[in-house]
Amino acid sequence: MDHLYHMSRASNNSKTGPIPVTTSSRSTCPSACPLKGSGCYAESGPISWHWNKVSNDRGYDLDQLCAEIAALPKHQMWRWAQAGDLPGDGVLIDDVALAKIAKANTGRKGFGYTHYDPTIPHNAQAIAAANAAGFALSVSANGLEHADQLAALKVAPVVTIMPEVTTEKISSTPGGEPIVICPASIRDQAEKPAARNITCATCGLCQVGSRKSIVGFPAHGVTKKRAEKVFWINTVTG
Repeated sequence: MDHLYHMSRASNNSKTGPIPVTTSSRSTCPSACPLKGSGCYAESGPISWHWNKVSNDRGYDLDQLCAEIAALPKHQMWRWAQAGDLPGDGVLIDDVALAKIAKANTGRKGFGYTHYDPTIPHNAQAIAAANAAGFALSVSANGLEHADQLAALKVAPVVTIMPEVTTEKISSTPGGEPIVICPASIRDQAEKPAARNITCATCGLCQVGSRKSIVGFPAHGVTKKRAEKVFWINTVTG
């Protein structure tokens, strides 16, 4: 399947900070993602307008994107897929394409997240290989039990969606895995002035491929209620 991509050299997202970010066309979103049409933050607001254009006439092929990644300064932090996912057919990751991305990232600090199912051996191997090559990919969970399941695979670091209003009450999964709420997501609540200015550009937590803690991302945007519903479906309480 032919996918399209785009790199913004300096993100305008206040949480991300002014680092390069890529966008993948809608065709990259895997079937395993329950947020498709049901809580995905990228499906509304200004980012959705950009996403639509990348998916149609603004995007270009992976070779051009990889050339842009390889041209970034050494040690540059950048984020993969602010919208969209990895190259693949919706079930299986295109491991050859992912290897190209990881190679282009050599010497740089790329990081990203994927909803491709890592319980499929092919996907697990592709994700693990990318991390081993220095491209920090985290696997995305849909709730706390799901986060435990993904952590048990030991394929890659794990992230999970979280409910907006209860993040301060949840510090670990049912299986005892520690959860760290994305510092940039809660910076407005921070007590220390320095913490109020944190962004992906200054944090770097998700770029640590050896990270043990699960990073929680509170649901946000106009679709947050639907995203929270996905979380609770995948989280047993009581």
